[in-house]
Amino acid sequence: MRNRLLLVDGNAVLHRAYYALPDWRNRSGEATAGVYGFLSMLLKANDELEPTHLAVVFDCPEPTFRHTMYVGYQVTREKDRQVSEDIWGQVEKLKVVFEKMGVPVFAVPGFEADDVIGTLSLQAINPKPQVTSRSHTPHRLPPKLGGREEGGIGNNEVVIITGDRDLMQLVNKQVKLYMPQKGLSDGIIIDEQKVIEKLGVNPDQVVDYKALVGDSSDNYPGVTGVGPRGAIDLISNYTNFENIYENLENIKETVRKKLADGYEGGRLSRGLAKIRTDVPVSLEWERAQIPSQEKILDVLKELGYKSLIKRIGGEDQVDDNQQKLFE
Repeated sequence: MRNRLLLVDGNAVLHRAYYALPDWRNRSGEATAGVYGFLSMLLKANDELEPTHLAVVFDCPEPTFRHTMYVGYQVTREKDRQVSEDIWGQVEKLKVVFEKMGVPVFAVPGFEADDVIGTLSLQAINPKPQVTSRSHTPHRLPPKLGGREEGGIGNNEVVIITGDRDLMQLVNKQVKLYMPQKGLSDGIIIDEQKVIEKLGVNPDQVVDYKALVGDSSDNYPGVTGVGPRGAIDLISNYTNFENIYENLENIKETVRKKLADGYEGGRLSRGLAKIRTDVPVSLEWERAQIPSQEKILDVLKELGYKSLIKRIGGEDQVDDNQQKLFE
């Protein structure tokens, strides 16, 4: 049996849900729409993708190693205090929801959710031991759940729900993205060919692309003067960032000067863009099994989400007079 692990980029999905729905609040004035929207999107993805396992990954509010690498990292991100409080408040609510459902939730201080997702994805598809740089603890998939017992890549699949293009670098034959396109619906699968169509480079060249063009949303520079078209041409001709700089003498003078002047910015950007796969976490397959419909229904009833209960075939037995989980 092939296992399909659904990894949810929690903050990315929550942000999308937060802005897609009206500003619902409970009696205490706390935002709750994101919780409803998050679960609605997850139920839809579960129907479409039919995963066997599920895990949710959140960012932590503390700075990460990238902020240590570059003081300007993400300083242009939205700083609205109310939005920040609403988002982090709903992260904590979702953690409670998934604890009740028995779904594992990961959040590792010092790392972004992207790095945790990258690490879990690698563990899911690779049955060989993975040693982290911090704990030096091997992570091995049980042979009965993983792929071939001796070396090589197993038969597991990973689908990552996200709206973040940075995660395209993780895409391969066994790892795909599921990216919502409009609000909370119309998700599309991003495979290797789709990455090429959208960015003009292969998944394993996304980091090199970002090194050249930078990222305005995360506020790192890239190589000044090199845009998307120029980056695609350079990568097409020279494969990767390092090889581009090893062949500067073969590149026309105007571009060569930009590359020479922007080397430090490009090297820094590559380090910031690259997703880590050595975060000290372990994927426990038994814990990550999809919860039963009965367990999901119990939690939805506690939340009072009648429409979601009906969507998955449950009877509307919510007591309107009963205090709801987050009222």
